[in-house]
Amino acid sequence: MSPDRVIALEPAAALTLDRLAKRFAGQTVVDEVNLEVRPGEMIVLLGPSGCGKTTTLRMIAGFLPPSGGDIRLNGSSIAALPPYRRDIGIVFQSYALFPHLDVARNIAFGLEMRRIGGAEIAARVAEMLQLVKLEPFADRLPRQLSGGQQQRVALARALAFHPQLLLLDEPLSNLDAALRQGMAREIRLLQRRGGITSIMVTHDQHEAMAMADRLVVMRDGKVQQIGVPEDLHARPANSFVARFIGGSNILSGQLEDGAWLRVVDGGVIPLAGRYRASGPATLAVRPDSIRLSAPGAPTARVTGEVELCTYLGSAVEHVVRIEPELTLLARGPGSGPDTTPRLPAGSRVALHWAVEDERLFDADDRAVAADPAVPIAQRGTDQ
Repeated sequence: MSPDRVIALEPAAALTLDRLAKRFAGQTVVDEVNLEVRPGEMIVLLGPSGCGKTTTLRMIAGFLPPSGGDIRLNGSSIAALPPYRRDIGIVFQSYALFPHLDVARNIAFGLEMRRIGGAEIAARVAEMLQLVKLEPFADRLPRQLSGGQQQRVALARALAFHPQLLLLDEPLSNLDAALRQGMAREIRLLQRRGGITSIMVTHDQHEAMAMADRLVVMRDGKVQQIGVPEDLHARPANSFVARFIGGSNILSGQLEDGAWLRVVDGGVIPLAGRYRASGPATLAVRPDSIRLSAPGAPTARVTGEVELCTYLGSAVEHVVRIEPELTLLARGPGSGPDTTPRLPAGSRVALHWAVEDERLFDADDRAVAADPAVPIAQRGTDQ
């Protein structure tokens, strides 16, 4: 896509979900979701299969009626409007291109349904073809295009009528890994240049982190946390978000004296922070926050034995067994001045992390803050 190409869109829209709910046969699939989407913002709904993210998107699009709550676009309710009156562009997971229509006619379809004049349709189709760099393919059928090209056609069709809101339903899931990253970047650049208010659904956390202004993490129909990617990565609201976003090591057990976690799977973990709490607790530590060294360092949290070392190009991962039923994953840079040494299986190592790198949750899965009154030196952190 041309780096200086900007779509001539209507002013960006604001979207409000007010206690939006959906029930099927008595089962709550979306449970009173509240969300304010700012004009020009890219929101990504993220979560495992069955969490309610796609159902939420389908209610916004008008394909499913809400069981409760409201959907407002620029302050006006659209919950009762049919899909064709919502002024929303949609890119489906399957692209949903018409196989018997060429690229230009696929892009023009929505414009024709809105009874826009022929000259304006031709101008907008030309604009969209240039935008997605498919001018030479205007007369080709979808089956004559690659997956990435088909996705560009679907995106051009969704944008051709200048919608107030763009919805993207797993738009990259049918592309191979090499193409996904590039297409994600192109969609993001297009969305930002055009100031298009957008909501995307995905289950891929890396894709979500790369594309979102803000993430909405869902589980069992409920919103778990809303925030910018950096906040959710560094400050997850609960252990589910910590596991889903950061791939954190999750250890459950009993917090003792606010300083030790007696792990259910065996062993005692000395914490980097000190906490005014006791009882059942869960510790989350991201793999990229754990550093390895030779045993014996005073700042070590625990020691263990390397079971597996995996080189991933940009990263090196070590699986370290702490107890017979307890392992931790540590991840470090795979190249550059701070390259992580690759340690063979059987190596004895010490594991280090700082107080700001651990996240503790109580019995109700609420984050517990470390007590700042305890001096850093007494916390045993590796500063």
